Amino acid sequence: MVCALGAAVCFGTATVLQAVAARQAGPGGGGEAALLLRALRQWRYLAGLALDGLGFLFQIAALRSLPIYAVGAALAASLAVTAVAGAPLLGARLSGVEWGAVGVVCAGLAMLGLASGPQGGTAGSDALRWVMLAVAVGMLLLGLAGGRLSGRTRGLVLGLGSGFGFGVVEVSVRLIDSLAPGALLTNPAAYALLIGGGAAFLLLTSALQRGSVTTATAGMVIGETIGPALIGVVWLGDRTREGLAWLAVLGFAVAVAGALALARFGEAPAADTAEDAGAASAQE
Repeated sequence: MVCALGAAVCFGTATVLQAVAARQAGPGGGGEAALLLRALRQWRYLAGLALDGLGFLFQIAALRSLPIYAVGAALAASLAVTAVAGAPLLGARLSGVEWGAVGVVCAGLAMLGLASGPQGGTAGSDALRWVMLAVAVGMLLLGLAGGRLSGRTRGLVLGLGSGFGFGVVEVSVRLIDSLAPGALLTNPAAYALLIGGGAAFLLLTSALQRGSVTTATAGMVIGETIGPALIGVVWLGDRTREGLAWLAVLGFAVAVAGALALARFGEAPAADTAEDAGAASAQE
């Protein structure tokens, strides 16, 4: 759980840096791949990627010892980290309700920590590995075509797609049972992990730069928690401590609900606000 919370801290801080960088990259042209390339020229985006890499290592360590539902809820709590750590930096203020949501997230994680049992011992079938690869490829295609979407559903679609991509990463880590080069090259889950992670970043970058990012962030939280949690319980044997299944379900629901209440902190400030913040920092 310490590793899962460490991943949440890394991902939450990275969200602030990447959101500002994505907005500063400007709309431009050339589709989603071009947008990602422009964002990669921003030092904040690169710093965010470095934190994402560190968070990913923490995530792998957590997924090797905790059920997916516990890790997924902890990762959703990264929005609480974004709210608390990022709001002062971006000149935002948490309302009383949002401070309450931060407390709700912490309470949910505490319940999960008490109720979580050992990681499921089921290795997962080859069919599940191929399904994860198919979902990852589908999310990559969605990311490449994301610039053609329009309307109010755009943010939700991009957010859900990003969440599904991150969810593929969570499940794929559990489906890799050997790190030997030969085993990795023949395991569809290894390719699903790489493609799903890349697609998730592509979709998230697009969502942070365009449309309703609050809606997109809420979609991402839903996509990366509910589906992987169900897969872990149904197909990978994740369980709770004896007699505490109700507490795990309650803790999961409470933590995700609190994260959704903080979804607006997945959104970067407007470009002029970011510039004003940067100017103020320079004067100091």
